[in-house]
Amino acid sequence: MPLHRRLPKRGFTNIFRTEYATVNVKDLERFEANATVDVATLKEAGLIKKLKDGVKLLGDGELSKPLIVKVHKASVSARQKVEAAGGRVEIL
Repeated sequence: MPLHRRLPKRGFTNIFRTEYATVNVKDLERFEANATVDVATLKEAGLIKKLKDGVKLLGDGELSKPLIVKVHKASVSARQKVEAAGGRVEIL
């Protein structure tokens, strides 16, 4: 029996998948109040290493100051936490 028939087939790799660099809400505490946080600012601060297909904001942690966050995607809980702190989320 040839080797390619003896080995099991596993899973599926979607070549069209979009992969986002993720940032949590708790990581935004390092910025000053009323600051504009965009992709360039996040990369400069070292929060994202490599910009993949965009940046997604996730809702882990708390935020205590108002910020203007400009990202490609944001979860519902992250959007609520930023708005509760007095800031806003803009989708690029």
